[in-house]
Amino acid sequence: MKKENFILECSKLGVEITEKLYSKLYLYYEELVKWNKMFNLTTITDYENVFLKHFYDSLTIVNSDLINNDIKLCDFGTGAGFPGMVIAIVFDKIDVTLIESSNKKCKFLMHIASILNLNNVNVICARAEEYSRDNREYFDIVTCRAVSSLAVISELAASMVKIGGNMIFLKSSYDLELEKSKDLISDLGFKFIKVVNFTLPDGKSERNILIFKKVSKTPEGYPRSYSIIIKNK
Repeated sequence: MKKENFILECSKLGVEITEKLYSKLYLYYEELVKWNKMFNLTTITDYENVFLKHFYDSLTIVNSDLINNDIKLCDFGTGAGFPGMVIAIVFDKIDVTLIESSNKKCKFLMHIASILNLNNVNVICARAEEYSRDNREYFDIVTCRAVSSLAVISELAASMVKIGGNMIFLKSSYDLELEKSKDLISDLGFKFIKVVNFTLPDGKSERNILIFKKVSKTPEGYPRSYSIIIKNK
């Protein structure tokens, strides 16, 4: 995805990428490639695919119609910062917390926040289930660009979301997982709202945004230990 295509496709999402924002994203890209030579941050390192499959893909969360400047957002299992760091760069009024268990990735995230002067980013080096036990009902949105099953990420996220807030998950597929996890998600205090289906501008990569609204408090027993979560997924 070349620069002009990136800016154009973002505008179709309703996201204006100014020269200043693009410069910040490009520096993020350069540092990602540099740090990736030392640490395993991502398998995608070429310019066009980083801007398509990391940066643009992260910004598609605006398709949820829930991203605005007056929210607290948490992105857990953020890795090298997707989608959370990209959201923080482009929407500098959103208070973004990034949760990552890898010390090396956390150092990278803190480095990016520092060199880009991002005052709206808080990097937490912890396991999501541990952080969520102590930070209940706090965030307006908890998101994850999911690699684990819907049941697993829902339990990790649920207690952190305010009543009236939302879990928003970015997944490549979801049908069987949604059916299998619907009872657990209800027990966690959430109602399934909708799924937004779309294809990335490459015309090949299918994406889905799943949105769940919190309608009641998550029971104190959640999240369980990670070993139990995985065992019962």
